Amino acid sequence: MTEEPARRRYDSLRRTAQAQQTSAEIARAARTLFVAKGWAATTVRDVAREAGVSVPTVYAAYGNKNGLTWALADAADLSADLSQLLAELEAAPEPSRQLAAMVAYDRRLFERAGEVIVLLREAGRTEPELAQSYQDARARADEAHHQVLSAWPPGTLRPDIDLQTAIDIYAAICNIDVYSELTIERGWPPARVEKWWAATLTRELLET
Repeated sequence: MTEEPARRRYDSLRRTAQAQQTSAEIARAARTLFVAKGWAATTVRDVAREAGVSVPTVYAAYGNKNGLTWALADAADLSADLSQLLAELEAAPEPSRQLAAMVAYDRRLFERAGEVIVLLREAGRTEPELAQSYQDARARADEAHHQVLSAWPPGTLRPDIDLQTAIDIYAAICNIDVYSELTIERGWPPARVEKWWAATLTRELLET
């Protein structure tokens, strides 16, 4: 095979890689500007300028400004490494270890993408579509917790709480506001927050 046909074979892969790189640069630019200026004050033109691309390129990648925010929300989930959580859940059927795996995922999510979560929530106060996106993300988290907790054997949860109450308690303890209060306001290292979450949820949820 000559060199030229071989190069042509990989043209499609090369174009895909270039498109992904462009999308990543746009997402990074959007994240920087949204956090620095706020969602409302940032325009698509601002994002294009920051990313070093044209405005049509931004629209081609994400559709509109709302699309940019949704892309950041998806990137937040990816940054926490869902595959690692799944592997840990499958490797550790004991409820206390599964709780530890779940809070470790949340710690990674808040540590790596907490500012995006807050941004999405704040933007949702004035943009109904973004508010719905934030609520959908919360609902997905509750559903994930439901899938794990509902698979535990009968008698795992404390007798004074049902499944929905357990999910509510998890959400009340392990969330971005508690994480921010402890790490930013009170100087806790993220690892300490994770350890406290695991111990507290084990004590509050599990029958001993």
